[in-house]
Amino acid sequence: MIRAVIVMNTQGKPRLLKFYEFQPPEKQQELTRSVFAGQGALLSGRPDNVSNFVEADAIFGPVIFSSLLFVSFVAEITKKKKQEEFKEGTRLVYKHLATLYFVFVFDSCENELAMLDLIQVLVETLDRCFKNVCELDIVFNFNKMHTILDEIIFGGQVLETSSERVLKAVEEISRLEKSSSSVSFVPKSVSGRFGR
Repeated sequence: MIRAVIVMNTQGKPRLLKFYEFQPPEKQQELTRSVFAGQGALLSGRPDNVSNFVEADAIFGPVIFSSLLFVSFVAEITKKKKQEEFKEGTRLVYKHLATLYFVFVFDSCENELAMLDLIQVLVETLDRCFKNVCELDIVFNFNKMHTILDEIIFGGQVLETSSERVLKAVEEISRLEKSSSSVSFVPKSVSGRFGR
């Protein structure tokens, strides 16, 4: 499961934060700071020639699954009758493009290369939508950015990996928003009388 998507600039200012597990705002800010310049300076102090994959258990902590179905599955496989929890590692993958870092935080159930490819899908979709995306596009069009991200990832699960399909869905949503904003629930004859 994807735990968070973070887009930040090279100074560490978050431009998009989307957590798929509840985190209070203070904790979100702390996690974002520690991703950028925390222990070992994950992003800010990392050379360009090193891997884009980072173990992030020290920052986000391990994921604990405790659902009865999963517990019974693990207990069945390991032949243990009482299995209370199963811990998995948290990983982080990022891509540095121009003045932005695109960061995905996920558990070990997700493939690292697939997450790197998903970042590429997000960036390609943004490029098509904004014609060579930059930091200002994300800042001033945050609603569209969230819509795009929601078409790709929803609830921590990957929905779509085709940037063409994502763009079609976003265009359809924009078209519906425009048509619904032009609909008036007050008849023209009534609004004309009251000077509206």
